[in-house]
Amino acid sequence: MENNTTYSRIIAGTMTWGSWGKQHPKKEMIALMHYCTELNITTFDHADIYGGYTTEAQFGNAFEDSGISRESIQLITKCGIQMDAEARKNKIKHYNYTKDYIVWSAEQSIKNLRADYLDFFLLHRPSPLLQIDEVAEAIALLQEQGKIKDFGVSNFTPSQIAQLDTAVGVRGNQVEFSLTANEVMYDGTLDDMIQNKRMAMSWSPLGSYFKEENDQTRRIKSIMPDLLKKYNVTEDQLLLAWVLRHPATVRPVVGTATPQRLSAAQESLQIDLELEDWFALLAASEGHEVP
Repeated sequence: MENNTTYSRIIAGTMTWGSWGKQHPKKEMIALMHYCTELNITTFDHADIYGGYTTEAQFGNAFEDSGISRESIQLITKCGIQMDAEARKNKIKHYNYTKDYIVWSAEQSIKNLRADYLDFFLLHRPSPLLQIDEVAEAIALLQEQGKIKDFGVSNFTPSQIAQLDTAVGVRGNQVEFSLTANEVMYDGTLDDMIQNKRMAMSWSPLGSYFKEENDQTRRIKSIMPDLLKKYNVTEDQLLLAWVLRHPATVRPVVGTATPQRLSAAQESLQIDLELEDWFALLAASEGHEVP
C-alpha cells in the first residue's frame, strides 16, 4: 500500500476516553471526535490494552456512527503487552511478539476500531525475547494485505530499533518526552529519529509538572509567571511549546478527553518560543545551566 498519510502535529491520545478515565458514553465520544477533527487534530492514538482491552471497541462503535470518513483521520495503535484484565486473563504481565500474535492483534484492532486498515501499528514495549524475523514476517504480511500503512515502535532504544531495521523498516517511535522527562534528548533516541527520518511521538508530553510537587517542578514553576505573561499562554501550552521546539519535529500525544484542553493544545502550535526561554526552562528542569 502506497503511503501518503499525513499525521496531525497534535495527536489525540485516547487512553482516558474510556474506563481508564472519563468513561465517555458513545454520544460524548462522537462529539469529542468531531471536536478534534474541527481543530485539525485528525490523528488518534490507541493501544489494545487501553481500558483493559475495551477502549478500542468503544471508540470504534462511536466512530462507526460518527459520520467521519475513514480517509479523513489517522489511527495509531499498539500491540504486545499482555496484562491481566477481565477481557483477557493472563497469569503475569508479559509481552508477545510472535508472528501469529502480531497479525492477530492488528486484525483485532482493525475490527475493534471499525476500520479497514491501521495507519500506524506499533510494538508497545521492547521484549527481551523479541525475534526480529518473526516481527518482519508479520509486518510484511500485514502491509501486503493492506491492513497497515506504517510500522513503528514505542519505548524502544536506538540499538533496539537498529536491530529491527535490518529486517523491517521502522517509521516511528513513541517515547516519553517532556520538560521533566527529557532523557531521550541525551541517550540518542531523538537523534536516531532525526537521522533516520522516523516520526517522533511523545507520550505524557506535560510530564510530572501537574502531577508531582518536588524540587524539579518547583524550580520550573518559579520561572513560569514571567513566561506565561510574556507569551500570554497557559502552563500546559508552554510545556507543549517546549516539546514542539525540538528539531525532531515531535508530535505530542495529548492524553486529555476535555475539549478545552484539546483546543489549548492545538493553539500551542502558534507559540514561537524564543531560544533563551527554551534553555531557561531546561535549566530550571535540570537544576543547573547547560555545561
